[in-house]
Amino acid sequence: MTDVVADNLVVLFTYTLTDSEGVEIDASGDDPMPYLHGADNIVPGLEREMAGKKVGDAFEVVVSPEDGYGEYEEGAMQRVERDAFPADVDIEVGMPFMLEAPDGSLVTIWITDVDDETIAFDTNHPLAGEELHFSIQITGIRAATEEELDHGHPHGPDGTEAHHH
Repeated sequence: MTDVVADNLVVLFTYTLTDSEGVEIDASGDDPMPYLHGADNIVPGLEREMAGKKVGDAFEVVVSPEDGYGEYEEGAMQRVERDAFPADVDIEVGMPFMLEAPDGSLVTIWITDVDDETIAFDTNHPLAGEELHFSIQITGIRAATEEELDHGHPHGPDGTEAHHH
């Protein structure tokens, strides 16, 4: 086991995420979240603050929009006919959905409204433009497996969870 957060290590941490008014947005609860440090698995501002921390460290981090989910871009909402989406998929407000852009790249959209005839979506992440307030505790650090390094993300807290791409 390694003791300092650095690139190519799997870091386990618990967190509470709140907005600027202190309203809880998300939390890990008692189950630590693993990420592969240096592989862009978490927002850049948080990953930068994790570097050099040790198991047991507890700290607060404020991440600006540009180091989090980006600034909110006006005009990123669209409404399309329902049949633009697969008929066999149950589309719900809030769910992310991957679309292929004209250049072949994949773009994540978030569903904002659904009715019988149309679906509205936003290309902004739901937290775009938000200042993110994290309360963090590092609970573990370990070497990444070769497979995790190849895939660019951890396969569970101990690296042994079944994983398929």
